[in-house]
Amino acid sequence: MAGTKKGLKNLVWIQGLTCNGNSHSFLSINDTMLDVFLSNINILYHPMLTSEMEFKDVYKLLLSGKVKLDFLVVEGAVSTKKDEVFFQGFDVFEILNNLKDKSDYILAVGNCACYGNFPALYNENIKGLHYKFKDKGGFLGEDFKTKSGYPIINITGCPAHPEWIVRTILSLNFGYDIKLDNLNRPKDFYMYLAHDGCIRNEYFEWKVEAHEFGTKEGCLFYELGCRGPLTHSPCNKILWNEKSSKTRSGMPCIGCTEFDFPLRSKYFETKTNIGIPEEVPLGVTKRAYIMLTGVAKTFTNQRLNKKLEDTD
Repeated sequence: MAGTKKGLKNLVWIQGLTCNGNSHSFLSINDTMLDVFLSNINILYHPMLTSEMEFKDVYKLLLSGKVKLDFLVVEGAVSTKKDEVFFQGFDVFEILNNLKDKSDYILAVGNCACYGNFPALYNENIKGLHYKFKDKGGFLGEDFKTKSGYPIINITGCPAHPEWIVRTILSLNFGYDIKLDNLNRPKDFYMYLAHDGCIRNEYFEWKVEAHEFGTKEGCLFYELGCRGPLTHSPCNKILWNEKSSKTRSGMPCIGCTEFDFPLRSKYFETKTNIGIPEEVPLGVTKRAYIMLTGVAKTFTNQRLNKKLEDTD
């Protein structure tokens, strides 16, 4: 067990139904931010850093009140019924009910913990902490708030970017007021679209489309189903591994930070009606989109078309 450290806030990380993707993401944070994090946060328990026996000891201390729980991080979907989801030999249903009122902050990390995601497709009892897909309620109920007065803070993604997780926890630790959107996600990250900062945006504006995956040029929205203009995330502002993103590498955004991520029947194609996408970029009416598209296609940008041809 890590043990308490004077002056540091305690964090416990538990898991429900998960692929461990968010833990792997969290552990890939850059060294500088990791140093800042560990200088301010005491990881009392994390399933990849500590053992099963240590969780039993930590859990006992938390229940007794001998150790304060500042941050409870939950990764993975959970069940609203007993004896369906277990963690380190304990029923997650009971863990959450025992710890929910002891923690200053509870963070749901990853879409499974936030919305139920894939596990929720196959069992009506499986949910996120505060939502099941877009429906409020979840495991802890619609009106639940922690000791700090915050509701469940959702860090969505499949997985969530490590910097989104770490910066949110550090901001709360230092007493900053975290503004949340209508899905309880920190606005500092989720007020942006994946489209923002995309290096393909000029192609998007002129409707010059890439025709296959992995190409360096061309927009991925019109033929390859990119969800960037419809997805709240700063993936092209806070790069993955500080180097890239899906769209930079030629892979369409799949909208993994949104509640409907696993619900769509098809990926990598754009559903159209008479050549017009059924879903247009957020903030634009379909009428305005049709008008802008018509103008862009009328005034073909030969420079962009040539760049695309040269890379085919």
